[in-house]
Formats: sequence, C-alpha cells, structure tokens
Amino acid sequence: MGNNTKPHATGQPLAGFTVGVTAARRADELGALLERRGATVLHAPALRIVPLADDSELLAATKELIDHAPDVVVATTAIGFRGWVEAADGWGIGEDLLSRLRGVELLARGPKVKGAIRAAGLTESWSPASESMAEVLDRLLDEGVVGRRVALQLHGEPLPGFIEALRAGGAEVVGVPVYRWMPPEDLTPVDRLLDAVLARGVDALTFTSAPAAASLLTRAAERGQEADLLAALEHEVLPACVGPVTALPLQAQGVTTVSPERFRLGPLVQLLCVELPARSRTLPIAGHQLQIRGHAALVDGDLRPIPPAGMALLRALARRPGWVVSRADLLRALPGAGRDEHAVETAMARLRAALGVPKVIQTVVKRGYRLALDPASDAKYGDG
Repeated sequence: MGNNTKPHATGQPLAGFTVGVTAARRADELGALLERRGATVLHAPALRIVPLADDSELLAATKELIDHAPDVVVATTAIGFRGWVEAADGWGIGEDLLSRLRGVELLARGPKVKGAIRAAGLTESWSPASESMAEVLDRLLDEGVVGRRVALQLHGEPLPGFIEALRAGGAEVVGVPVYRWMPPEDLTPVDRLLDAVLARGVDALTFTSAPAAASLLTRAAERGQEADLLAALEHEVLPACVGPVTALPLQAQGVTTVSPERFRLGPLVQLLCVELPARSRTLPIAGHQLQIRGHAALVDGDLRPIPPAGMALLRALARRPGWVVSRADLLRALPGAGRDEHAVETAMARLRAALGVPKVIQTVVKRGYRLALDPASDAKYGDG
C-alpha cells in the first residue's frame, strides 16, 4: 500500500491494523471482508469441525427419533441440519427422517436454518425474529413442556441453561450431535497466532464460535501462557465476538469483549471499523495529526507503514508525548535489542524516514528523543 493512500477516503478504516481470525468455518469470507477494509489478516483455525456421517452416536439418535417420534425438533444451524439430512441419506434412512420431521413441531433458530429446512422439502412451524435460542426456550416454556419430547440438533457451541431449563420444566430432551469440534491437527498456526497476540503484533482477535475461544484458551494454558493471553486481551488486543454465546468462554475468564448487535460477520467487521480507530491515539505533533496504529501511522490521514522496531520506538515516545525519552529506555523498548545504543539511532533513522515528515521526532542532545508535541495541545507536555 503506497504512502499516499488515505484509508478513510478509500473506505479502508482498518488500514494499518492486524486482525487475528480464529474461525474454522467461513474464515475466507471473514478474512476477505477484513482485507477489503485495509486490515492485515492473521488466520489460525483454533479448531476443526469433524462431520459425524460415520458416527454411531448420530446414527443411533436418528434411528431412535424415527422409531419414537418427538413432539418438537429444534434446528439450530443450517450446516448442521443439512449435515444431518445428508448423513441420514447416506445411511438409507433419509426419507424416514424427513417423514418423521413432517409430523412434528419444527422450530428454526434463524433464517439460514429456515432456508435449510425448506431446501429439504419441510416447513418450519416457527422461527424467532431475534435468532436467539433464549427466545426459542421462552416459547417452549410458555407452551408448556411437561411430558413433551424435545429433540435438539446440537451444533458444537454451549447452550447454557437451555437443556437444563427444558428438563426442569418437565421435558425429555434428546440431543442430536451432528458434528464435533476438535483441536486442529496442526497446532503451528495457532501457536504463531498466540505468539503474535502476546507480542502485541495483533490489534484485534475475532471469534465466531465459543469452541474456538475455548480452544485458544486451552492451547494457551498448555503452553503456560494463559495469564499472558488474558492480560493481552484485557488491555492492548481487542477481543471481538460475533455474539454473546461465542463470548462466554472469554467472559468466564474475566475478559471484556465486544459484539455487534446483529450476530453476523458483516456487522462484526463494521464494529472493528469503528472500535479499532477509536482506540488509536491521535496526537498533534509539529503541526501534523499523528495517529498510531498497529503496524503503521497515519500522518494527516496518509498511511505510513512502519517496521516493528520503529513502532516500538514510536509507542515508547507516545506514552509521554513531549517528554524526553532516554536512549537507554528506548533501547529497552526495542524488540530483541542488545546493549548497543547505536541500535536506537539506526531504528530511529528508519522510523523518521518511514514517517516522511521532518521534525515530528526531535533529538535532544545527550538526553534522548521526544515527539514534538504542539504547545497548544491538551496532552501532557514537559521537558522530561
């Protein structure tokens, strides 16, 4: 991306930011949405989905429902419902399953599931406007579930309190496990993503399923990094979840998350387009507006990519804009630097060149460097 690119003018509000994607499913779609808005995407599926077409558990549950009709069937995901019908077809009992589903109250969690139900030649009895399992639960309990048999197509994500509430209300609940979440076979991308998060090389981490969030926390714990991961997510790295159910494993660990009002990928990306720039500090420096982003700076709206060492120096200077930061302190801020303060001068020269604006960073002879904060600024100013 050239130095004259103006991210906001070209619809790229995420330019200069790195976003981690943990999704196994629809990761390409989410990555494309993010990249279209200027983000650098780091993808590492935190889990894999294992279809249960050969699984005896799903076969047994399907046969049992065909033999003993449920009163209600709750379909929770389109991919899960399609997978269930396809698996039944493969076992030669597809028509038996569809015949059984035609005769029961069939509830669809949302429009995508409704589409999958109708594609199978069935018609749903009802679907909540909110796409919320809580609304499905309220409807069932309002109708009364004493003595009723409720089949629930499980979709890998936890449904906190759902099954318990139905059983407490007097229902018999039959789970239909259509696919399972498993850890990825190759953990290298996940470990790379974790390292990037811990090094603050990622500005936001996206989650589209609760199992992915739980899996990432588990892997961090296995590597002895759970506390460090939670600290990163609580401060510098923004955890963005597609919805409240997805956020549960993180919130259980005390992490504050953000979610869009509509639980979709598009609104999730739009939320990041607002949140990430808002979290980036803009400073009036030497007559210019300087905004520090993940791996770049905006100077008067122009994107200036900055190498990692330069970003480390710029962040150290920006913590106390206008104050002098010594070479020794800047050396400590440099990633992997030794004891030679000449490394600071080399990185500083590259940072100045990358910023492309003279006098943004002042050299204070024998003392260090400082950002040339405009005197009229409200930001803290001093001579260090």
